[in-house]
Amino acid sequence: MTQTIIPVDNFDLVVFGATGDLALRKLFPALYRRDAAEQLPEEARIIGVSLSEYDDIGFRNKVHESLGLHIESADLDPTCVERFLSRIHYLSVDVSNHQTWEGLSTCLEQKPDRIRVYYLSVAPSFFGVIADGLAATRLNQNEARLVVEKPFGHDQKSAQELNQQLGNAFPETSIYRIDHYLGKETVQNLMAFRFANTLFEPQWNSHAVDHVQITVAETLGVGTRGRYYDGVGAMRDMVQNHLIQLLCLIAMEPPYAFTADALRDEKIKVLHSLRPLTGKDALKNTRRGQYLSTKNEPGYVEEVDTPNSICETFVAIKAELQCWRWSGVPFYLRTGKKLREQLAEIAITFKKPHYTLFGDLATPVRTNTLVIRLQPDEGLSLSVMTKDPGQGGFRLNESVLDMSFSESRTHGNNAPDSYERLLMDVVRGDQTLFMRRDEVEEAWKWIDPIILAWQASGERPESYDSGSSGPAGSIELMAESGRRWRDIKS
Repeated sequence: MTQTIIPVDNFDLVVFGATGDLALRKLFPALYRRDAAEQLPEEARIIGVSLSEYDDIGFRNKVHESLGLHIESADLDPTCVERFLSRIHYLSVDVSNHQTWEGLSTCLEQKPDRIRVYYLSVAPSFFGVIADGLAATRLNQNEARLVVEKPFGHDQKSAQELNQQLGNAFPETSIYRIDHYLGKETVQNLMAFRFANTLFEPQWNSHAVDHVQITVAETLGVGTRGRYYDGVGAMRDMVQNHLIQLLCLIAMEPPYAFTADALRDEKIKVLHSLRPLTGKDALKNTRRGQYLSTKNEPGYVEEVDTPNSICETFVAIKAELQCWRWSGVPFYLRTGKKLREQLAEIAITFKKPHYTLFGDLATPVRTNTLVIRLQPDEGLSLSVMTKDPGQGGFRLNESVLDMSFSESRTHGNNAPDSYERLLMDVVRGDQTLFMRRDEVEEAWKWIDPIILAWQASGERPESYDSGSSGPAGSIELMAESGRRWRDIKS
């Protein structure tokens, strides 16, 4: 299977926070891969902006170093690297002082008739400042697009205020709230899997589905993000955006067309249908955890140097949708740090057959489970019951039909990074895989009461061992209904 490379129009991409971790680890490598695939136009420019003092050559050297760290050496073609680095320019700008923006204005006005993309790879506190600066210097005109990273606010009120501030500088159609999970091939394939095939959609409802599990497990701790993370926690960092977006894609009704607003209209309906979790109900249907130290590695409180921190590094939630399709089907969300394996998957477990005709002739019939793997090996697998081959009785066994997306491509395991797709979608003006303003605010509306219930309870998160599957309370959350979590294993 070969990839179709769709060219994009000429553009200038301005990366605010260009010397930061996200830009050097993700954005520049993603742009290099698109350039190596010959998708970038000949005159496309990439302009790095930050406070650090570099000239073009010095910053190109820094980007070259980051390419060596984050791209396999076999994929670094010298000719492609030279071409890519020649696109890169650098400006030192104090974004809070609009008088220092003159150099950026002059640089961009050299190429006035092209698409401009402003990527805010900065702390959220600077989102509004930069948007205001772009408006004040009239750099928000014509084909200008603004890309903002999560978190989008700290709660519903702050999200509304931020959306209003961004909306004062850019129309909603020019604001791209990026969630890199939505750029993953498997997430996009989920929509193709559901709506381009007749096999599963008739079973995609409460008549056939027993429950859904969405798991995002990480093996690393907070590391250098401790100061930021201690004021955010797993709920705001992962659930409010990544996991809820995955829930929406699983649960939504078929959109009338594969367009940005049609898709997002259906996602917002899912958010509206989430049963509110407040007070004691929130405590009953959620579990929190915080990882402990090991002999060789510090625990969370040691990493953030805050002995009394009650910040959660693990969250498990039992969510329900108040709608016809999913009435009575629980959606279990789980995410945490310092867990056993690095894993992101969605598992749809179907109900057992209403009647088992095999009786004592067969081993117990297991439920069918469709697993959508987001990482580390993107793909789909379906467990089905089949007869064991051979003589000597009739025995059933579980077999797995597996499709790995990485193995099905000509480039082997070198699957495109989600940022590659999303960055090119911004240039194209395609908002399908980006969040709309009302999605963000509605997600916070559901999350906020849960956090308030935790705070009002005064309870600390339950401790769990690093390298485990999380706190015991999360197991109890599933066991209350006779279910169990899938093993965290890649």
